[in-house]
Amino acid sequence: MPHEKVPEKLIYRLEDVGRLSGLDAATIESWEKEFPFLRAGLTGTGKKIFRQKDLDMILRIKELLQKKGYTVAGARRQVEEEFGTRQLVLIPADRLQKILLQVRDELEDISRGLETPAKKR
Repeated sequence: MPHEKVPEKLIYRLEDVGRLSGLDAATIESWEKEFPFLRAGLTGTGKKIFRQKDLDMILRIKELLQKKGYTVAGARRQVEEEFGTRQLVLIPADRLQKILLQVRDELEDISRGLETPAKKR
């Protein structure tokens, strides 16, 4: 990824990320909403902290949006692909239960169909 090299640390404060990326805190916080794979943590005093991977993704997002002209959706897809951050789609429990019941019913029908020819012999 062709962004400038930054010193590697385990965690960065929001102020550090802003300084290193050239972005203000409001932009970084809005990107947390747009890019769900950005996961800021909180210190015991409630200050935001970011991992090295988050900083790398922020720098890449900035490059894609500002230098390469990507849309937010395009940048999201690109970063998901590059960093392997694709989110799993969660199925609501009630819908999953309904699907499983349908599968069970279909398997029972198949099972009954397999038993019937054997009984006719």
